[in-house]
Amino acid sequence: MTTASITSFFSAFFLIFSSTFGIASSFQPTSEGVLNNDIPTTANLTTSWTNDESSIPSTMLQDGSMYRAILREDKNDSICGFFCIHGASSCTTYLFAVLLNPYDPVVIWSANRDYPVSYGAILNFTAAGELVLQDVNGSIVNLDYKHQQEIYCLVPGQKLIQGQKLIPSVSSTNWATQKDSYSLQVTDKGHPDNVILIPQKFSLEYMKLMPNGHLMVSEYDPSVGWTAVVDLLTGDLGECFYPLACGRNSICSGNQQCSCPRSIDSFRAVNDSDPVMGCSQVTPLTCNATQNHTFIELKNVKYFTYNVDIEDVDPGSCRQACLNKCSCKAALFEYGPSQSHGNCYLPSELFTMTKVNVANTTAYIKIQNGKSNPSSNIPQSHDPLPKRKNRVAIVLGSAIGGFVLLFVIVVSFIKCIGQMEKMNSGMEEEDLDKVPGPTRFSYEELKSATKKFSKKLGEGGFGSVYEGTLEDGSKIAVKCLESLVDVNKSFLAEVESIGSIHHVNLVRLRGFCAWRSQRLLVYEFMSNGSLDQWIYHGNRKHVLKWDCRKKIILNVARGLAYLHEECRQKIIHLDIKPQNILLDDDFNAKVSDFGLSKLIDRDQSQVITRMRGTPGYLAPEWLGSIITEKVDVYSFGTVLLEILCGRKNFDKSQPQESWHLLPVFERCWEQGNLLSIVDRYSEDMQIHGTEVVEMMKVASWCLHNDFRKRPSTSMVIKVLEGVTNVESNLDYKFSYTSLQQTTIKHGKSSKSILPSILSGPR
Repeated sequence: MTTASITSFFSAFFLIFSSTFGIASSFQPTSEGVLNNDIPTTANLTTSWTNDESSIPSTMLQDGSMYRAILREDKNDSICGFFCIHGASSCTTYLFAVLLNPYDPVVIWSANRDYPVSYGAILNFTAAGELVLQDVNGSIVNLDYKHQQEIYCLVPGQKLIQGQKLIPSVSSTNWATQKDSYSLQVTDKGHPDNVILIPQKFSLEYMKLMPNGHLMVSEYDPSVGWTAVVDLLTGDLGECFYPLACGRNSICSGNQQCSCPRSIDSFRAVNDSDPVMGCSQVTPLTCNATQNHTFIELKNVKYFTYNVDIEDVDPGSCRQACLNKCSCKAALFEYGPSQSHGNCYLPSELFTMTKVNVANTTAYIKIQNGKSNPSSNIPQSHDPLPKRKNRVAIVLGSAIGGFVLLFVIVVSFIKCIGQMEKMNSGMEEEDLDKVPGPTRFSYEELKSATKKFSKKLGEGGFGSVYEGTLEDGSKIAVKCLESLVDVNKSFLAEVESIGSIHHVNLVRLRGFCAWRSQRLLVYEFMSNGSLDQWIYHGNRKHVLKWDCRKKIILNVARGLAYLHEECRQKIIHLDIKPQNILLDDDFNAKVSDFGLSKLIDRDQSQVITRMRGTPGYLAPEWLGSIITEKVDVYSFGTVLLEILCGRKNFDKSQPQESWHLLPVFERCWEQGNLLSIVDRYSEDMQIHGTEVVEMMKVASWCLHNDFRKRPSTSMVIKVLEGVTNVESNLDYKFSYTSLQQTTIKHGKSSKSILPSILSGPR
């Protein structure tokens, strides 16, 4: 988001720790909705706090979140401490945060929202007066709170000064920074009309840039709690004035009717079924062809901000300034009193423009004019034809003519194919250039980082994965896609589906490389590899304990819930299995490998697609090729059962009657002997037998033959967190044979592929 000016009545607001603080009081348990006055207001130097229940009792809130307060403000308006958005029974990550209003708290500042810490993390107030946050694995989290350039939200008394930005979170349940998307900041340019006035009714309020781009002011009314009272970016023009009302490069008119600039072959909708996603240029702007740059003129449009780059110029000079600046996307011109000169704004990114009946502003949108009409000079022969032709010459000439004609046809065909491939390649390049978020690496960078792809981590149906180290010392995993028919589709699917999303339980896509025929994906490195290595591969000397398995199950469910319910478009993974669940140093699980994923519009309840995925994890409805996100729920149920039983769902090392896990599960359920199939290598699992059996019920619910009766992933999370119970009327009859030997198609080819090699750890 480009800049907007904010009045200076906000004064600085920082969390300041001073050496004059007194001695901290002892901590006492708190009850919901009641502030504990024993929480100290001061702290001595060399004080430390440990994020655990024995050191700092927790306070549960009605929405299931909780906090552990370490200090409070004298006026009791705010507290600081460790905050977790999930319930105490399932908290795995915490923010060190300042919360406004301890009675109904809301986080207004956090030091580590991109690097949450674990249970047991320690906050030290050092002898030098510095705050040091140390996670349980020994890593240090930066707490440079005095110089933070990224602000979570603003409260009365706080300034948004030049150089600082309001950057939104990814979503309401994932508070990681939404980088490379949009932000709000202040410059010394702009219009007086852009001064933001905030109505104040109650003493407790804050302003926050939301994940959807709205700049909302919320205030606390003791009778109803926190309420959003005004959206500061809509202005007098209503919803259309909100910068992302219709997405980038788009026009908003009337009752938020979205359209693209009208020009032949210049702009097209990013998604025809979802106009608010904006427009993209058919021919992207390039700096090496500025002679072909021209403009589309749009009169009577308003922009949410008019910064002034050039004062007192005519429209032609404004357009020329944009032509001279490669990063300029449009020349936005506002006439002054003379009606011949005015002010010029040259944004490097163009958001929603608002169409109005009368305005003194004109937008000149820069486009790439890629059309050319080269002339052809065809030599003409003026020699007279001979009056007589030898018969042999006629035959020879006819033969040569036929050969030349055939040659021309073949060359034309090859050229046509080449142009089509070039066009397809160009379309792919254009698609990749539009993907926000991930870095585009060069092939040489990745070749050097992986030491010429020498250390292989794994191998699967779409290629191999190699370990590497970037120049900054960070470790990466590089997936090299190999020459399958659908490799480009798989590559684009993965970049598009996770290129701009971030979640603690999704493997982060750091970047990609598209060079000649090479297609590579660069991920964060997961030191403990894939889940299958820990539950049924290897010598099983290192057996996962029950608490660790529970955490992994919950992590996977949270990752899927984010894909299904929190992204702008619903993302169905379509290949959930242990090989695609990776583990970090602390055995936090992250879902990986989105090469088969499907993006579905929110208004679609189901979609028809060809069969894809891995036999053994495919839901019964695949036979009809109509899928919903419940196919992921079925696969999750299979993985859950494998985690509990410590074996593959199809294992020929077992006696023949036990090759398939699901019928074994059925028999044990009928016999009332479920603990007999629990992982035999884990005594810990037997000790927690009651919990394990309850978890098996969750698996049964997810494996229901009728997808409409399976739970959503958000419902699974509630069960795992103890908020609700498993469906009581469960059917323990499963479809397990019809899809085991399924033929999986890739493009035009078709063959049976074993589950172990179809898509492997990638």
